[in-house]
Formats: sequence, structure tokens, C-alpha cells
Amino acid sequence: MKLLFLLGDAAVGKMTVGQELMKITGLRLFHNHMTIEPVIEIFGRYDGKTIFEMRDIIFKNFAASENDGMIFTYMMDFDMPSEWEYLEHVRKIFEPYGTTFYYVELIAPQEVRLKRNVSENRLKNKASKRDTESSNKRLINDDRNHRCVSREGEIPFDNYLRIENSTIRPEDAAGIIKDAFGL
Repeated sequence: MKLLFLLGDAAVGKMTVGQELMKITGLRLFHNHMTIEPVIEIFGRYDGKTIFEMRDIIFKNFAASENDGMIFTYMMDFDMPSEWEYLEHVRKIFEPYGTTFYYVELIAPQEVRLKRNVSENRLKNKASKRDTESSNKRLINDDRNHRCVSREGEIPFDNYLRIENSTIRPEDAAGIIKDAFGL
């Protein structure tokens, strides 16, 4: 079993790179909005407890499955200890299955991410982003209030790769990841 954490700021391209990586590796993509969107639709708002419980069920059942591996996208605030604890929580679900863990961080400047925030693929897969004015404001506000880009040398994990992807195509970023880890 393989678990690849695809980390990065809002609209950096996690889902899109994950889609391309799934095509060339056979790993299954579980992007964070696969649980966010249905919960917002049902509850009428973001409900973190329900989202995390849904993810845990998916992680537990997937880890025990015959699948080769998963790509999980996650927007992480590196200043929040609870975010590091969450990565460790997910690791612990997969560890009993002999899982190899990979960590990829995508980074791009805000102006690039604001353009990506209104891309067709993003809006198709993330209903909560379709109010683009609110979504852009949320992205800018998140940049002000959260540190979603790691500092040089901060990531302590083996199998870590950082990609500045503002000028490369998602399929090229996916190829770099596949080659770097031999996926």
C-alpha cells in the first residue's frame, strides 16, 4: 500500500495534479473536497467533525483494501500543531498495512492561485468555489491568516518532494512525482 499526501495552499493545483498522477500511477485520488462538498450540501455549511469522520471511514476501509494506494490532497497550516497531528493520525490508520508514505508539497504565488481558483476543472469539482468572488476573498484571507507553505527544511518526513508548479503543467508535475518516487 502507498499513501501520497499532496499538500499545498488553496488553488495551488493539488486536485488537478492528483488527477494526472492517478492516470499514470493507478493510485486512487481522494481529494479533500470529495468529503467537504457533500457535507456542505447536506448541512448547509462546513462541518469539520462530520468531514473528518467521513474521511476516517474511507481511510480505514481503503487501507484494508486490495488497492495499490491513495493520493490524498490536504491544505495544511504548518503553524498549527493539530495539522501535524492530523497527518500522524492518518499515517496510523495506514501503518498496520505496511504502507509506504510519500509527501509532496505544491507551491505557487497568490496571483497564480487566484487565476487557478476560477478554472473550469476546479469549479466543476468544487461547488463551494463557484461563488468566485467569495472564494477569491477566502483565498486571500487564508493567505493572511495561515501559513500553508512550509519553511525550507521544515518537513521531517522521508519521501518528501517540494514542487514550485506555477509554470509547469499538471501532467508534468505528476510526471516529476512519479519519477521521483518510482511510482
